[in-house]
Amino acid sequence: MREAMFWEKAADDKVKCSLCRFRCLISVGHRGVCGVRENRGGVLYTLVYGQSIAENVDPIEKKPLFHYHPGSLSYSIATVGCNFRCLHCQNYEISQWPHDKSGIPGHELPPEKIVRDAKAAGCRSIAYTYTEPTIFYEYAYDTARLAHREGLGNIFVSNGYTTPEALEHIAPYLDAANIDLKGYSEQFYKEIAGATLQGVLETLREYKRLGIWLEVTTLIIPGRNDSEADLRGLAHFIAKDLGAETPWHVTAFYPTYKLLDAPRTTVGTLRKARKIGLDAGLSFVYVGNVPGEGGENTYCPSCEQVVVERQGFRIGTQRLKDGHCGFCGTVIEGLGMG
Repeated sequence: MREAMFWEKAADDKVKCSLCRFRCLISVGHRGVCGVRENRGGVLYTLVYGQSIAENVDPIEKKPLFHYHPGSLSYSIATVGCNFRCLHCQNYEISQWPHDKSGIPGHELPPEKIVRDAKAAGCRSIAYTYTEPTIFYEYAYDTARLAHREGLGNIFVSNGYTTPEALEHIAPYLDAANIDLKGYSEQFYKEIAGATLQGVLETLREYKRLGIWLEVTTLIIPGRNDSEADLRGLAHFIAKDLGAETPWHVTAFYPTYKLLDAPRTTVGTLRKARKIGLDAGLSFVYVGNVPGEGGENTYCPSCEQVVVERQGFRIGTQRLKDGHCGFCGTVIEGLGMG
């Protein structure tokens, strides 16, 4: 347990948390929506500092980040907890633990050891992932500063609900992020995640403003966020507000957790989403969760040749030279591209 960052005192010993966009007002003895930040005697504490629930060495493509040092490894860590309540969460056993079960599980893993282990495993970066990194911000922040000093990159895989002030504070140490843009309607966000679309859009703009390399993922759920209007809205927002160079990952849904009534996403729907993205002017649109489709290859937006070949999370032939297409010389945006 450690005193939290980004909070202030309020009346009657309540505290106002300003770490995520819910900006919870928390009474003594209670926690915020994340379930891991608690008011004890008028002071806000994080309950998960140094308490890792998962750590793995992952391909960077698993995040997914396709334009950040392709083919590299990322040391991935998480604690329990999340500020969203997504009905289709793939990691609900750890993200929803503080809401569904008692106690705060995890084992002690200090930032110094994370950095040592990441370097020993040959990782290029550390990814704060699996659950929402914002809710273990203090832990991630201290780790990211150490990693930065040791020449490692730092990555958030996030739902995009961090406040501007918290994001700006960690931005000097944060190299890249993949943000879930789950849909393009307020109703969808309210029903599926318990959050607001507008809050996520504003956070995405903040990432762009701060110069953090950004990739966006949308899990396409049949009957929920797969209408042509929704897909066009998503694509146009990314192209207009984040830039045509921003990769968009459209991925297939599989029934899980509390969303078991929706069918799997068809390949045809994913192909339609990819075409909508390209028609909106996006340079890089990827199709995920459907191996063998070729939708995970990076194509040059000018000559349309394959410049990074992928098979699942494996990298095949790369035809990049110092961040340029090896065929026609067009810039392929990203970090560590070739």
